[in-house]
Amino acid sequence: MSCDNKKVEKDLRYLKILSTQYPTVQAAAAEIINLQAVMNLPKGTEHFMSDLHGEYEAFLHILNNASGVIKEKVEVLYKNTLPEKERAILATLIYYTDAKLKEIKETVSDLDEWYRITLHRLLEVCRLVASKYTRAKVRQALPKDFAYIIDELLHTNYGELNKENYYANILSTIIEVEQADEFIIAVCTTIKRLVVDRLHIVGDIFDRGPRADIIMDSLMEHHSVDIQWGNHDILWMGAAAGSRTCIANVLNNSMNYSNLEVIETGYGINLRPLALFANEVYQNVNTDCFRPKISDENSYNPKDVLLVSRMHKAIAVILFKLEGQIVLRNPSFQMEDRLLLDKIDYGKRQIVIGGTAYPLADTEFPTVDPQNPYQLSPEESELMSQLRFSFQQSEKLQRHAKFLYSKGGLYACCNGNLLFHGCIPMNMDETFMAFGVNGESLTGKTFLDYAESVARQGYYAKPGSPERQLGKDFLWFLWCGKHSPLFGREKMATFERLLIPDPAAWTESKNAYYIHSKKEEVCLKILHEFGLYSPHSHIVNGHIPVKSKDGELPVKAGGRLIVIDGGFCKAYQPTTGIAGYTLIYNSYGIRISSHEPFGGVENAIRNNKDILSTAVVFETMEDRIKISDTDVGIQIRENIEDLKLLLTAYRTGLIKERHNSNTDKM
Repeated sequence: MSCDNKKVEKDLRYLKILSTQYPTVQAAAAEIINLQAVMNLPKGTEHFMSDLHGEYEAFLHILNNASGVIKEKVEVLYKNTLPEKERAILATLIYYTDAKLKEIKETVSDLDEWYRITLHRLLEVCRLVASKYTRAKVRQALPKDFAYIIDELLHTNYGELNKENYYANILSTIIEVEQADEFIIAVCTTIKRLVVDRLHIVGDIFDRGPRADIIMDSLMEHHSVDIQWGNHDILWMGAAAGSRTCIANVLNNSMNYSNLEVIETGYGINLRPLALFANEVYQNVNTDCFRPKISDENSYNPKDVLLVSRMHKAIAVILFKLEGQIVLRNPSFQMEDRLLLDKIDYGKRQIVIGGTAYPLADTEFPTVDPQNPYQLSPEESELMSQLRFSFQQSEKLQRHAKFLYSKGGLYACCNGNLLFHGCIPMNMDETFMAFGVNGESLTGKTFLDYAESVARQGYYAKPGSPERQLGKDFLWFLWCGKHSPLFGREKMATFERLLIPDPAAWTESKNAYYIHSKKEEVCLKILHEFGLYSPHSHIVNGHIPVKSKDGELPVKAGGRLIVIDGGFCKAYQPTTGIAGYTLIYNSYGIRISSHEPFGGVENAIRNNKDILSTAVVFETMEDRIKISDTDVGIQIRENIEDLKLLLTAYRTGLIKERHNSNTDKM
């Protein structure tokens, strides 16, 4: 018996199921031919972004322009035939189709002629970006209402006279029946979908910037996206799961940066109970340490600033208590050094941390019982119950949390690259750091797999169960825990930064990963830990902003490590000197783009101002990468082998063909 026959007999049950999809030799053979053809197409373009931090306008613009890829396509087609201004208008039309259309229609004298010219140009761009895909895949990307027409126009040979007339008649009819606007929107949507095959978000969608919820809505509409959780994302996931500690952290962050819009407007969470509580308990208490960080004092009412300061202090005190409770019930976290409320000397107005006494700027904590400092007062408990109800009843937040769980994880291996937000915790001797779990020591990939499973049970385990409680506590640990793979530091000094004037207490020592990962041999060790051995494998990180203004480079360790946190968030731009990095990995190689600050959507639409970006190609392949070289190629090869076994089963009579005939239907 041949080897193939043995495999057929072994997998006969599966092959019978497969035969329902390919019921004849011809059907199976045709699919093999199709898949073999797909293998020789160029690899799809991957787009990497990280540390978005709620900056939705800059995110949407870079998503729309695909880090400059769409502008490149326009340049390829029209650099020698159109003036720069017209090329910029065409690119802006693709980015912001609705708004740009309205503006153009107010200024164009011969609208029909503009429609004809513009439709032709847009179809040329669409044809260029579609050229690397099969016709079937392009069809799947087409908007339903115009799918047939766009498909026809993309595959018309304009050199033939009959086809040229056919093409012109279609465009004339579109204009005549007043569907030109809708058709332009459909073509631009298709261009933006086809130009990027897969989007990777390497963590930290939330906090700092104004509207992370708008970014999440956009990601949910994207055709192909994966997310590597950042510590700020995991914090909001914990809040959605009902963790009071994560909720307190979310509110503390939002008030610290005076960013309540995403809480109240974005997610519809009612902060009135917190405002009433803060005004009652902290009305006659000093709140100077808890003033929000405000860039323009003149744009805020002093009464509003005072209220937010009181709310901030109220939630911060609750936060310190709740974090202490988690530390006490989870000794395996090894975070006893973060139990600080019981270390306050109210008489001396100081605290001892690590053997050093630090003066405190504030010791007025009316709800803290020095004999039982980590217990919430009855009023605080009631307040947190109300806030937890609001977070759990926010339909939009729950929808976003489920999306993060379904599309996300702690890491991803994709086409030879390892993506994770923070770090793979390491010791100073370059070994992987061990974490004690149920009597075992877990390191590297094994620990990340465990951590992800516990994070999932924090949201999905039965409410009230020990598994759910552990999961919620662990979500907090991933946010700020000692050497957490998402946080990557010894401690998060929230208490110290708020209450201790001495900056020496604010130090947050980084994990050894951030020292060793600059070495190529260490990056190779990490890649091998995740089963990646290609000479073209890389680690893609976010989390730690690259100080470009100081000469720091995003590409490290001989090209094995790429850090793409370049300051998307405005709060970090003075540190980085730029406004973010993004990465493009296409069939020719990998390039990284640095972006200047975004001037706003109105400026982009009115003045056709793109984000000024500088792209650096740092790895070019000798041969163009094909789908056969990717993860999809591996899956296609497996499918081809299965189909070949099905052919063997048909030809040896182990499975009968099922031809559709009139007899079969009787």
